[in-house]
Amino acid sequence: MNLEFNKNEDTNRLLVSNMERKLAKVYLGGGAKRIEKLHAEGKMTARERIAYLLDKDSESIEIGAFVGEEMYEEHGGCPSGGVVIVMGYVSKRLCLVVANDATVKAGAWFPITGKKNLRAQEIAMENKIPIIYLVDSAGVYLPMQDEIFPDKEHFGRIFRNNAIMSSMGIIQIAAIMGSCVAGGAYLPIMSDEAMIVDKTGSIFLAGSYLVKAAIGESIDNETLGGATTQCEISGVTDNKCKDDADCLTRIRNIMDKLGKPADAGFDRVKPMLPLKDQKEIFGILPDTRDKQYDMHEIIYRLVDNSEFEEYKSAYGQSIICGLARIDGWAVGIVANQRKVVKSKKGEMQFGGVIYSDSADKAARFIMNCNQRKIPLVFLQDVTGFMVGSRSEHGGIIKDGAKLVNAMSNSVVPKFTIIVGNSYGAGNYAMCGKAYDPRLIVGWPSAQVAVMGGAQAAKVLVQIEIASLKAKGEVITPENEAELYNRIKDRYDKQTSPYYAAARLWLDAIINPLDTRKVISMGIEAANQSPIKKRYNVGVIQT
Repeated sequence: MNLEFNKNEDTNRLLVSNMERKLAKVYLGGGAKRIEKLHAEGKMTARERIAYLLDKDSESIEIGAFVGEEMYEEHGGCPSGGVVIVMGYVSKRLCLVVANDATVKAGAWFPITGKKNLRAQEIAMENKIPIIYLVDSAGVYLPMQDEIFPDKEHFGRIFRNNAIMSSMGIIQIAAIMGSCVAGGAYLPIMSDEAMIVDKTGSIFLAGSYLVKAAIGESIDNETLGGATTQCEISGVTDNKCKDDADCLTRIRNIMDKLGKPADAGFDRVKPMLPLKDQKEIFGILPDTRDKQYDMHEIIYRLVDNSEFEEYKSAYGQSIICGLARIDGWAVGIVANQRKVVKSKKGEMQFGGVIYSDSADKAARFIMNCNQRKIPLVFLQDVTGFMVGSRSEHGGIIKDGAKLVNAMSNSVVPKFTIIVGNSYGAGNYAMCGKAYDPRLIVGWPSAQVAVMGGAQAAKVLVQIEIASLKAKGEVITPENEAELYNRIKDRYDKQTSPYYAAARLWLDAIINPLDTRKVISMGIEAANQSPIKKRYNVGVIQT
């Protein structure tokens, strides 16, 4: 291995190590003292409940672990958005588990909590997989109620989705394992089956204090809406469980008896590991985002047997397209090439930039995959579309529109992995969050923004200097450098994968070595939702 490889490897392994250290902190939720308090009440934490529920030694994917990162600090923070969401196996059935984290503001809902819960329901609806709610929440976080309560994508959308999923035949199971109050009480009761833990679980539209204030009635919470009341008197809940473990075991027993899921018909054969060492990804991926590398070498370390059937390899080389298998599943791969290549006309093409011929090739390849019912995997490392007079005269906007049209109308499931840069319209064309990927994740090396920090800072500095000069101010080189660095630092922070994951622009930040697992489990989930919509790309200019 050469020196450059070793340097890259050190940098990328350090990024993964930093990610794991951040995750360890996230896993503490509201902190060790609050975890101890929960245990003293005879309750498990959200993550302990999920670990107990999932099949032992089975694969899983946590969705949105970094949600809320460095947000709401004036309110004490909101690790993981106060809710833990995991895609995993319960009694060998792939499903989603959504668990309120009662160590974070008693499981109260912040604005980002609502967005995260809606993302879980979106995944369940798209893939028609069961969803399990482990409820332990104080309801809406009142100091921010105006940002979570009334709008279309706010708290109330959760219950609308409960009803829609029920009509779609998607299994919803709810366990009331702590507080469940006010509007939040509708979530478990709109599920197909609801159980409650004795003594620690309670559900009511208004707690004892509000009842006293509203109608003058004095009553304790257990009598008002505890397990005995709701199972034996009101019939609101279906079963009373003696403790968390008993409740979770009941859920496993229900899942064990579900009918077989539907099959969308995506092709799978016996999985094979890549022939090329996956760990070499760390040495191939450059230590900075402006250096070249050959994306083929990344692909060979992600696909089964390192076999990749490339489509139009000599044409439109700034995008790589081709067929392969990942963990046995047939996939179509669309990947940005970071290496400088020669075009068919002998012109040099910059790596990571989408040219007209590349857009045309990718659009045609996406159409082929839809015709053949092959899921699509996008590997993003893109700085955008090529600019300048030659590109404009060549119709770059028209060719870019072809790609966006073909990708947007795709009916096969799409999965997006942000390997490096994800800038501007390149993010859109390569199936960014706005284009409904079933899952979108980033490696720790990912950057998401309109453009890179250096370029953005140069543009913004020019605008700022022009404004200051118009006011008669004198700008020295030192002033300009200070302004540039300040703007770049702020912009760089916003391009971080953690900034993106905090706001759920990414479902997760993952170790590159987990990429095959994410894609495989994603396709397995998607395979439970047969394609009923016809593929039609609409009107595309030629």
